[in-house]
Amino acid sequence: MIQRIQTVYLAIALIVNGVLPFVFPLWKIDGKDFYFMQSLVYNALFGLSAVLSLISIISYKKRQHQFVLGRLNIILNLILLGLFVYRSLNLSGETALVSEKGIGMFLPIISIVMLVLANKAIKKDEDLVKSVDRLR
Repeated sequence: MIQRIQTVYLAIALIVNGVLPFVFPLWKIDGKDFYFMQSLVYNALFGLSAVLSLISIISYKKRQHQFVLGRLNIILNLILLGLFVYRSLNLSGETALVSEKGIGMFLPIISIVMLVLANKAIKKDEDLVKSVDRLR
């Protein structure tokens, strides 16, 4: 059913990956904001993560499929977070350009937390269905 708690968690992850990167910059270079749209890799990873969240919301009848999509989305967000950490370590060593990190770098962390909570709720539902099937 769509009204379950994992749908709320997945919807929050969809908003974090699909909407908030347009609002919050990833970092600033020379006082100029750097958004995810300026890099094809970040654009593809944020887009794929949002699409995986949307497909996971739509496939609410297939809990195992939803669980696997959640895990893939977690791995994708970990890759995105790793790229951000790598970029921030390279960015902080600059001397000629003054740079600072933006709040947009923390978006994958929020998404990972929401996806873990969604997978936990999906697992709980799956266990409940298995226990009811045992009683029949």
